[in-house]
Amino acid sequence: MILRGSTLAGAFYFMTETLISPKPIWQNKDIGTILRKCLAGVCLLASLMLARAVVAETTTNVNLALAATPSASYVSGDTSVGALNDGNAPENSLERGPGSYGNWPRTGTQWVQYDWSQPISTRQVEVYWWDDHQGVRLPKACRLLYWNGQAFVPVGHPAGLGVAGDQFNVTTFDEVQTTRLRLEMDGSEQFSTGLLEWRVNDSGKSPDFPPTVVAGVDRTVILAGKTYLSGRVRYLKPAQPADNLWTKVSGPGEVTFADAHAPVTTATFSAPGNYVLQLTAGSGALTTHSTLHVRAENPPPARRLDVVYTTHYTIDNPLWNARARALIVNWIPHCIDMINRTNLTEGQGGIDNFVEAAKALRGEPHAPQKGYVFANAWVHETVESMCLALMVDPRGDPDMIAAQAKMKATLEDWIPKILAAQEPDGYLQTAYTLAPRSDWPEHWWPGMRGGHEGYVGGYFIESAINHYTLTGGKDKRLYNAARRLADCWVANLGPGKRAWFDGHEEMEQALVRFGRFVNDQEGHGQGDAYIQLARFLLDSRRGGDEYDQSHLPPIQQYEAVGHAVRAVYFYSGMADIAAETGDPDYSSAVASLWDNLVNEKYYVTGGVGSGETSEGFGPDFSLPNEAYCESCSSCGLIFFQYKLNLAYHDAKYADLYEETLYNALLGSTDLDGNNFQYTNPLIGGNRGPWHVCPCCVGNIPRTLLMIPTWTYVKGDDGLYVNLFIGSTIKVEKVAGTDVEMVQKTDYPWNGHVAITVNPKSAKIFTVYVRVPNRDTSRLYTETPAVSGLISLAVNGQPLVPNITNGYAVITRQWQAGDTITLELPLVAQRIKADDRIKADRGLVAMRYGPLIYNVETADQPRIDQSLGSTPLTPVWKGDLLDGVVALQGTWADGSPLLAIPNYARNNRGAPKPSPAADASGVDYAGGAAAHSHTHRTRSRGEFGDSKVWLKDQP
Repeated sequence: MILRGSTLAGAFYFMTETLISPKPIWQNKDIGTILRKCLAGVCLLASLMLARAVVAETTTNVNLALAATPSASYVSGDTSVGALNDGNAPENSLERGPGSYGNWPRTGTQWVQYDWSQPISTRQVEVYWWDDHQGVRLPKACRLLYWNGQAFVPVGHPAGLGVAGDQFNVTTFDEVQTTRLRLEMDGSEQFSTGLLEWRVNDSGKSPDFPPTVVAGVDRTVILAGKTYLSGRVRYLKPAQPADNLWTKVSGPGEVTFADAHAPVTTATFSAPGNYVLQLTAGSGALTTHSTLHVRAENPPPARRLDVVYTTHYTIDNPLWNARARALIVNWIPHCIDMINRTNLTEGQGGIDNFVEAAKALRGEPHAPQKGYVFANAWVHETVESMCLALMVDPRGDPDMIAAQAKMKATLEDWIPKILAAQEPDGYLQTAYTLAPRSDWPEHWWPGMRGGHEGYVGGYFIESAINHYTLTGGKDKRLYNAARRLADCWVANLGPGKRAWFDGHEEMEQALVRFGRFVNDQEGHGQGDAYIQLARFLLDSRRGGDEYDQSHLPPIQQYEAVGHAVRAVYFYSGMADIAAETGDPDYSSAVASLWDNLVNEKYYVTGGVGSGETSEGFGPDFSLPNEAYCESCSSCGLIFFQYKLNLAYHDAKYADLYEETLYNALLGSTDLDGNNFQYTNPLIGGNRGPWHVCPCCVGNIPRTLLMIPTWTYVKGDDGLYVNLFIGSTIKVEKVAGTDVEMVQKTDYPWNGHVAITVNPKSAKIFTVYVRVPNRDTSRLYTETPAVSGLISLAVNGQPLVPNITNGYAVITRQWQAGDTITLELPLVAQRIKADDRIKADRGLVAMRYGPLIYNVETADQPRIDQSLGSTPLTPVWKGDLLDGVVALQGTWADGSPLLAIPNYARNNRGAPKPSPAADASGVDYAGGAAAHSHTHRTRSRGEFGDSKVWLKDQP
């Protein structure tokens, strides 16, 4: 046993409990009792001090937990049992540091356990409890048990078993020799429990153990670059002999290590292919190893593809006509109305913040910032959405014409107000302008990394691009203001100036997008400084936390972690820099992050972010169907995949962003355009007209309406067709001429596509037509397999084209009227998930073309039974959900099954109340409290039971 402060205090109290009586001792009648108590206290104190000395001699400072394998009764997705014995010394119970273990949402009695490969000897443990002040709180009691060879039994004579916060709780007990220890903990009331660290101290009789070795995460490396190896070797006893060695286990080429004996080093590879590297540590019998897999790839093409900017275009497609109309007629005008309101109690902070900031700049009395520090974001997003909506041909639709007139008037109202809030040096962020200088002393102040300066500034810059293209460059008010803002950042940040990274990424990808646009409009490298600053901002991320991807330099990040929106914006910016600079280490990191994201953390709907961490990613293969999949993360994932398509000229990235577009994002708003989903789970879900954190409200339409940009990209030798949407779109500067591209198709309802190529003048160039591949992720297997083309012809003449990087390649002299006709195979498929995805074991999903399907209780009384073996049949239903291809089949009991596209989910049935935001425990700002949602009357009840994954027949 070991003395703790409370035990010593008890001994002193035992000695003196009557001596502190107000009576003088000589007036006390029971002098003998007093003296006996004093003597007993002295004896107790002496014995305890002797025991403490004995323990000090027989308990070493060797933490046996470092050699143990941890496990638990339950592990919540955002935590890990590995945190139990990672060697952390917590500062307090709230800060998670490198990690934590928790069992949320389980309550009651839970346990954690250590297993050793050989018996250990101990008489003391130390426990540091985790208390996040939300769903995980300190336990009300705990118990320690050991394995006696037959069962877990309590340790003998435990002393301590403390449950206090902000300290290691020490427990001593009769010495045990065992291969297993188990710590049981009883939750308090409705709360779960958790730990930050659990030490097990050696009593001096335990055997030696080999070191713990972790080679690191699997990754991809570009041959011209290197991979950063961050191996970890942990020895149980400091005096153990140490010998570390990296070696190649397998692979087609040579591997050169900068220092093969250092766990942290770099490696280069001589040939493409799959490699296994091994880190070995220890000596003699106490040697162990760990491996990681590396895929070495050739670098991407030296020159990236070029962006096709969104300009005025026409949509002629049943699905997209309806979806764009709902956004333009209902959703964007609703966002305008909400942003104009000054009486919101939630999700507030609209155009009024700009009005007040302008007053502050003029030295007039003003109100403080309303809402979050990043409230400017949804204003700028909505400005960009209006600009995009105004570039859609209304084709005589009176409601669209009226909505567009409202948008034009709004832009004329808002733009002067926004520009009046821009500071003299070009800086723009109303939260700073309206804040007391005592709270926010200066721009880019490290104490306000959560101030979202780059986040809101980036959205402003991006809005200026589409305002410029809307007006054909005739109105440069926003463009010039965006240049002033970007110039302000360039003047103050960069090498030899101030280092900076923003808590929420966005400015990085905005600067690259703007830099490219400025170069395209003005030439002479006028935008290069913006691209260079974007890289500097990315490279400055280090020394922080996984939550905002600042835990490692970008080129050393190989696993998708943290807040999902921040992450995909970050990866999108990294992909930009890799494409702009050709830096192989950036390309290696980007390829690694992409592989981890798509093949280990990717939902079948194309969404990302399980929500097991704060609005972020869980561990690999942890994809619960109560997913978070925030709408903004779907937008960011589309940006990321699109940038990779530009960099690699490979259709697989367009396959992926099509999947995200049609499933994870297209259904973010309801069919009427009156409500939206902040999160997009694969089971259930709810929509509302606004949100306490309305960051998605403008992001959704600005992404969906950028159809020309997603549909086409161009290269030196021609243009690429990435999406199949009935439309008329002008692509400028293809082989020295402008080309009008006209698509006629009902895709995704059927696979017939006609593409008419109308160059302004006849030219020889290549049209690359994407050949969709539905096998987008190793996580999912579709049956039957579908690939290739059914047919392809040019001007009616059948053609068997070469397929390169997923594109059918057609090179010829094109003249106006030349038409490519093709038929894509659209087949109903069943999908099975990788067995490592626990949530989807024994389940099956359905797809048709790019669309994932849901079943809903609006179409059948039960959706909890197994899918039958009857073939699934696609059937057009024009009177269902604005017209869809439904899938018909049978349930296992023979009753009829009807499935609808996932984007049309939750548009029927009685509304269900939305959970209050403050009950969600989500910290939307990375440091700000959340509040409850608001609601308005819904035109459709969108909360009927709905789900993607069904039970499969055994």
